[in-house]
Amino acid sequence: MSPDTTETSRRSFLQRAGGATVATASVASLAGCGGNGGDGSDGSDGDDGEDGEDGEDGTDGDDMTSLRYGRGAHSSTLDPQNTTSGEVAKVTNQAYEGLIAFQPGEASLTESLATDWSLDGDSVTLTLREGVSFHDGSEFTADDFIATYRRFVDDDYEYHFEDSSVYGPFTLGNWIDSVEAPGDYELSITLTQTYAPFLRNLAMFAAVVISQDAIEGDANLGEEMVGTGPFQLETLDDANNRIRLTAFDDYWGEAPNVDEVLFLTRGQNSTRAQALVEEELDIIDGLDPDSMQIIEGSDTAENRTATGINIGYMAFNLSRVEAFRDRRVRRAISYAIDTQAIVENIYSGIATQADQPIPPALFGHNDDISPYEYDPEQAQSLLDEAGYGDGFSFSLTTFQNPRGYNPAPLPTAETIRSNLSEVGIEVSIDDRQFSDYLTYTSQGSHDATLAGWYTDNADPDNFCYVLLHPQTDVPEGQDWVSWDTEGFNTSNNAAWANSEYMSVVEEAQRTTNQEDRAELYREAAQIAHDEAPWVFIDYADEVRGVSNRVSNYTVAAIGGPFLEAVELE
Repeated sequence: MSPDTTETSRRSFLQRAGGATVATASVASLAGCGGNGGDGSDGSDGDDGEDGEDGEDGTDGDDMTSLRYGRGAHSSTLDPQNTTSGEVAKVTNQAYEGLIAFQPGEASLTESLATDWSLDGDSVTLTLREGVSFHDGSEFTADDFIATYRRFVDDDYEYHFEDSSVYGPFTLGNWIDSVEAPGDYELSITLTQTYAPFLRNLAMFAAVVISQDAIEGDANLGEEMVGTGPFQLETLDDANNRIRLTAFDDYWGEAPNVDEVLFLTRGQNSTRAQALVEEELDIIDGLDPDSMQIIEGSDTAENRTATGINIGYMAFNLSRVEAFRDRRVRRAISYAIDTQAIVENIYSGIATQADQPIPPALFGHNDDISPYEYDPEQAQSLLDEAGYGDGFSFSLTTFQNPRGYNPAPLPTAETIRSNLSEVGIEVSIDDRQFSDYLTYTSQGSHDATLAGWYTDNADPDNFCYVLLHPQTDVPEGQDWVSWDTEGFNTSNNAAWANSEYMSVVEEAQRTTNQEDRAELYREAAQIAHDEAPWVFIDYADEVRGVSNRVSNYTVAAIGGPFLEAVELE
C-alpha cells in the first residue's frame, strides 16, 4: 500500500492485470494478517469506529448478505508467505487455496486444487484440478504451484521473495529436492528424505497457491490477493483496521452463502463481545472468561467451543540471557510460576495446564508427564544450587492483544512477575502491539517472551520441530545457538538446541509408522519437559462467539475459518 492512500481496490489491480473490471461497493470498512519480520497484526486496544458510513453492515445500502467477523488485531500484510500470524491466515484462507485441504473441524485431509495424490518414500505425485480460475482471470496449472514454491524458498528464482517467513524452510524448503510438471495438471515432487508429514504440510496456510502471473507481474502481494478461493479482496483499509472480501463469481466449487465478509478489529475482548450481543458483529474470536459471560447472558448470541490444538508458553531466550543456559534456573522458574492459578483464575474454564510441547489432542502426547507444581521452596533451592540464590532480573516481552492460547496476556505477565519476585527474580514487563511484538521477538531481542502456537497441520512435528529445533548447525557441547547463526529457525524463540531432542525429532520425521512415530514424540516430549526451555502454561479450547442468525459455522482448530459455508438469516 502506498504511503499516501489508505485503501487498495481490487478494481485497479484487475485493470493492470487485464482482468474484467468489477464494480466495487462504497465502503468504509475492513482488514488482513502478519508474521515474522514486521508483518504482524496491528490491533487497537479499543473500538475503532462504526462499521460503515452508509449502511449498518458496512455496505453502501445495497441488498447484500454481509458476514461481519470481529477479531482482536488487524493484519498488516495479505501475503501468506510473509507471516507467522493466524490473523493473516484468517483472511488469506478465504482467498487462497492449497493443493490439499483439511475437512472443516477435522484433522483429515480432503481434495482442494489437487484431486488425487500419493506419497511413497521420497516421491510425491499429485493430479491437479482442471477448470480453476484465479481472481485475476488466469487459469490454474502446475506452473502456478512451481512459481509459488520457488518464490517462497528458491534463491535462484528471479522472483524469489527475500522477505519470506520462517514457514518457507519447515513447510517446503527443507523437504523438497525438486518439483516437475509432467503435464499442466500433474506434479511430481522429489523429497530430500522420507518426511512423514509432507502431505499435511501441503494443506498448511503458508503452502497455498498464488497465481504465477501475479508473482511474475507487478502485483503487490502484501496488499493484493490473487488466489483461487471462494472470496476475493475488495477493499483493504489499514487506516481503520478493516478488510472487505466479496464472493468470487468464477469460483470452481460451491458458491459462498454470503455476498461479502467484513473483517473488523475490536481490540478489547469486552468491546468485541458487546458488539456481538448488540448484533453489530456475527462471529468473534479471542474470548476470555469475562467476555464469554457477556455473551452467555444474551439472547442474541452464544459461545461455541471445540477442542484446541495449541499451546501457550513462556520461552527463555538462551541466546541472550546467560542464566537461562543453566537447566536448573529454567526448572526453578518453572516451579516458581503458578501455572495452575493462571489457568484456573485467569483462563477459567477455557484452558488446561500444559506440561509438554505436544497438545493432548495429538498423537505423541506423553500422558505420563505432569505439569510442574507450584513450589517456591524447590525453586529457591535450584537457584541456590545454580549460583543465582540472590536472584537476577530479566525483561518479559508480551503482546497486548488477546490470543486464543493466551486471552489475557497482561494479567498472565503480571502473575509471572509477582510469582518470581517471591524467589528474588525481578521481572519487567515489555508489552507491545502484536505487530511490534512479532518483529521484536523474530529478531531475538527478547530476554523471555510469552508466546503460543496453533497447529498448522495436526502433526506433532509442527510443534516439536517448528518451535524447538534450531534447524541449523550447533556448536559441539552446547545446547543453545546464537540468534544470528545462518539458517537459524527464528520460530524457536528459546534458541534451544538440545542434541538428544533434535536426534529424536529427526528420526520421527523419517518414520512412517504412526505408532513408532508416536513413541518417538513421547520421548521428545519428556526431554523437553525435563530440560524446560519453556515454562509450559496452557492448552486452550477454541472459543468463538456466534450470533443466533449464523448457521453452518464450524469452530475449527485447523485451517479455516471456513466462512464460505456460513449462512445468515
